[in-house]
Amino acid sequence: MSGTMLSEREIAEAAAELYEAERTGVPVRQLSARHPRMTVEDAYAVQRRTVALHTAAGRRVRGRKIGLTSRTMQRAVDITEPDYGVLYDDMFFADGDTVPAGRYTMPRVEVELAFILGEDLKGPDVTRYDVLRATEFVTPALEILDARVQMKDPETGRGRTIVDTIADNAADAGLVLGGRDVRPLDVDLRWVAALLSRNAVVEESGVAAAVLGHPANGVAWLAARLAGHGDGLKAGEVILSGSFTAPVHARSGDTFVADYGPLGTLSVHFGTPEPAA
Repeated sequence: MSGTMLSEREIAEAAAELYEAERTGVPVRQLSARHPRMTVEDAYAVQRRTVALHTAAGRRVRGRKIGLTSRTMQRAVDITEPDYGVLYDDMFFADGDTVPAGRYTMPRVEVELAFILGEDLKGPDVTRYDVLRATEFVTPALEILDARVQMKDPETGRGRTIVDTIADNAADAGLVLGGRDVRPLDVDLRWVAALLSRNAVVEESGVAAAVLGHPANGVAWLAARLAGHGDGLKAGEVILSGSFTAPVHARSGDTFVADYGPLGTLSVHFGTPEPAA
């Protein structure tokens, strides 16, 4: 595990910038461009400080998300493990909801399975089987990603790096829960499959085994990773276990439908701005 290179002042300043970027919808310049020696642990320190700012302002943490769970995505950003962020109470949308116009800057949509925990999970030795025992039920989900850090540097054209994404709450911005809830042992979660359509055109498809071989492995990894910071997963939390499709960009007016076959469907619509008076 890499150490930290940023000072406490730099971490606090970066967190304040990201907090303001989410409030205003104006992305900040890439942290990696300004702090070339920034490490993964620095990025998580910025993320934790930003979470503290949001919770102090009244937001409540209702769960966690896991990202970069496929080998393809890990190779794309030159890392060997997933990343994680938090889910706030105001990120949740119901099946069929409309996302208000202007809520997000550069939204994208991914297909996931959400684990709703019935018991706490904490410790470095949490296994997939511990996760299955602790999970009350699993449900289809869509994750909405956004960027509070510029995707490309306007001066160099350089793309953001893993430290930018982690600091930016692992790009998490929203989620939709729906479809059929199942007990974790009632189906073989590895073979849960989904089709993701945008405006009635299938854009992506995938199988949940793409998430570290089994989606519960992602939750076990997260519990172990959090144990290094003296933290854990709590009963009642919603855990997005990782996408098994590539993200699809969402435009104003788009409607997304995820078809999980036996586990049902869920949808979300991205609203359009009101016409000027």
